[in-house]
Amino acid sequence: MKNYQTSQLRNIGVVAHGGAGKTSLVEAMLFNTGAITRLGRVEDGTTTADYHPEEINRQVTIHTSLVPCEWQNCKLNILDTPGYSDFIGEVRGVLRVVETALFVVSAVDGVEVQTEVIWDLVEQGNQSRIVFINKMDRENANFYKVLDDLQAKFNANFAPIQLPIGQANDFTGIVDLVEQKAYSFENGKPKEVAVPDNLASEISSYREKLIEAAVEADDELMMKYLEGEELSSEEIKEGLQKGVIAGKVVPILCGSATKNMGVTNLMDFLVKNCPAPPVEEGAPFSGLIFKTLADPYVGKMNFIRVFTGTLKSDSVVLNSTKEKQEKIGQILYVRGKNSTPTTEVPTGDIAVLVKLQDTSTGDTLCDKDHPVKLEGINFPEPTLTVAIQPKSKGDEDKLGDALSKLLEEDPAVRVEKNTETKQTLLTGMGELHLDILLERLKRKYGVDVTMDSPKVPYRETIRAEVKVEGKHKKQTGGRGQYGHVWLRLEPLADAPFEFTEEIFGGAVPKQYIPAVEKGVREAMQEGVLAGYPVTGVKVVLYDGSFHPVDSSELAFKIAASMAFKKGQQQAKPVLLEPIMEVEVTVPENFMGDIISDFNTKRGRILGMEAAGKNSRVKALVPLAEMYRYAIDLKSMTQGRGSFRMKFSSYEEVPARLAEEIIKKAKAAEAEK
Repeated sequence: MKNYQTSQLRNIGVVAHGGAGKTSLVEAMLFNTGAITRLGRVEDGTTTADYHPEEINRQVTIHTSLVPCEWQNCKLNILDTPGYSDFIGEVRGVLRVVETALFVVSAVDGVEVQTEVIWDLVEQGNQSRIVFINKMDRENANFYKVLDDLQAKFNANFAPIQLPIGQANDFTGIVDLVEQKAYSFENGKPKEVAVPDNLASEISSYREKLIEAAVEADDELMMKYLEGEELSSEEIKEGLQKGVIAGKVVPILCGSATKNMGVTNLMDFLVKNCPAPPVEEGAPFSGLIFKTLADPYVGKMNFIRVFTGTLKSDSVVLNSTKEKQEKIGQILYVRGKNSTPTTEVPTGDIAVLVKLQDTSTGDTLCDKDHPVKLEGINFPEPTLTVAIQPKSKGDEDKLGDALSKLLEEDPAVRVEKNTETKQTLLTGMGELHLDILLERLKRKYGVDVTMDSPKVPYRETIRAEVKVEGKHKKQTGGRGQYGHVWLRLEPLADAPFEFTEEIFGGAVPKQYIPAVEKGVREAMQEGVLAGYPVTGVKVVLYDGSFHPVDSSELAFKIAASMAFKKGQQQAKPVLLEPIMEVEVTVPENFMGDIISDFNTKRGRILGMEAAGKNSRVKALVPLAEMYRYAIDLKSMTQGRGSFRMKFSSYEEVPARLAEEIIKKAKAAEAEK
């Protein structure tokens, strides 16, 4: 693929709800440019964009695919994105590096949830928007119903550029409202036909709306229009182009991706009306890594969008995010899984760098003499956690290496080794995301794992003050062991632990006091109720005795440990659970469901507030109730809600639940 000047580039993110036909549309575009010789099908696993095994098996897009094509002396950098909410991080990465978002909407299903979610993201990023109403050939397709749906759900200046000739089984072509010409299609190629008489009133009505939208971005055209002058096709096109680039007009086109109808017209429109990347003349190189893939043959692949200057192979650049230099070796232009090398990448273009040492998604690469840090990518926080362990005992190290590679590839993954529960916790965006991560661990890295529920890191504490004695005395011939302490245990509200001493007259020599504290700390690791760590206790060493020969640090450590365990049993021990501060953002009409659900989860509502078009509720909820909340929230809000949570405090577990937890813990201990 040849290098194009910046003015000839169009960076386009293809976005939609899953199943709207994004990948089929991209496949038709490639076919029309001659990049492929036959149309692949999602159902057959033969498309250029969906080439990963997990995508072929599930027939859904999971990874963003870069599939550039050349059309009308321009390069369209098409980025095919996933349509399922679990992979919204991929969409966010793409929206950071494109000028245009092409929304694909099903003529059968209309505007679906993920389209709404992505629309909000695009509005925040201020990209140009274009809508392609796909599947016009399918049963129950209804172009006009989808138009109404778009206008009802989004506050935007929509301008239909085309009208369909027929719908569903009767769909035979399109009418271009600007040129007032009609087209049918053979092998994807448009063929001009007579404008159907029965569409005359629709054409007149929608062309008027189109002209109204087109003049909004151009004051001269607006004056001309208001004065009743007739606008030429060229003037309408000029107004449209300005409106699309400024984000003031959202054009609507239509067709069928699988039948390759209306796709070349869409491609013509993208070339003529989408913005080219902006150029800062003379600016040094800078670029942003927006995606990382671990390829078994090529190694680590970093997808980069060049924002200023030119990226050249065999150069040394600065990773300003990590403050490390990187040697740029081979640069690739990729199309799906196929690649061709290039020596340089101009401003605005997108390419792939291989085998960089310290660079990952979200990092800025720049000229080492002109450091700059580009705005990163706002990836979502993963919210669904499972515990995993390798099926084979010897695979622990292998699992660790594989997880670190997953983290490199996917910024929406978290891995934590919980030392308390001794579990490896994997957190993702949802069930599908986690399923695919586990599948990838097995297929790509050869580690088969089992999945389990995370254990709640409970704590134990005391509610009463007690005085308790601990004596360790052993006589086994030769030197014995002797340690003797009196401890006072007190509940401590504002700290996990405090140790002090009130020894008079050397009852416990000073050199043994650190051993007493050590013995207490060790005893606190496993409480007497269910073996959970103890917290919120003040321990005072106030008396004891020693033997001039037999006393030792070990003896006092053991005596202190014995005393603490005995004391905890006497001091009204209770079980504590972690309480999370949860913040949920949802459309207003779901607030009642969210609040009543929190009530069933033992939650306490802290407050509610407006959050843009949505509403936000804050609550304190036990962690034990929150592990599957990502699934619950998706179900309650049809995927429109989001949440985040952070640790707040520990609180006492209700007695009935505490009994069950303690019983289970003791049963598990007995099985060991």
